[in-house]
Amino acid sequence: MNFQTPHEKMCFETATSFSAVRGRGEQRTRASFSTFEDALEHADKIGDGRTMLYAINEMGNAAHICNR
Repeated sequence: MNFQTPHEKMCFETATSFSAVRGRGEQRTRASFSTFEDALEHADKIGDGRTMLYAINEMGNAAHICNR
């Protein structure tokens, strides 16, 4: 994994859940997953590279990890 910031790395390493987010405004959708692999699998089913994956930890910190 190639993190852009220490915050991204910390969120990923301490994550307790992951989100896959698509769209804007009222069209925005979010799916939650307990593992990064499950979030990746969800994004890969769509396959357009526009699903944003976030890592979320117990303290409520979140960071964008990648688009897939």
